[in-house]
Amino acid sequence: MDANTVPIHLKMVLTIREAAEYSNIGINKIDSLLKAPNCPFVLYVGTRKLVKRKEFEEYIRNRMAI
Repeated sequence: MDANTVPIHLKMVLTIREAAEYSNIGINKIDSLLKAPNCPFVLYVGTRKLVKRKEFEEYIRNRMAI
């Protein structure tokens, strides 16, 4: 990791790949969760989907199964 890289746990938003690495949930599963209506942790930047880290953590914390 180079000196200018922000650690995942400090980022506000994550790519799907970073969210998968961070949570140990598969990329395809995270992508399907982001496509769900009213997903609380999706952030659209143009056509790109990003994951709001804190909301994603809260979502996982409140679930028994995904």
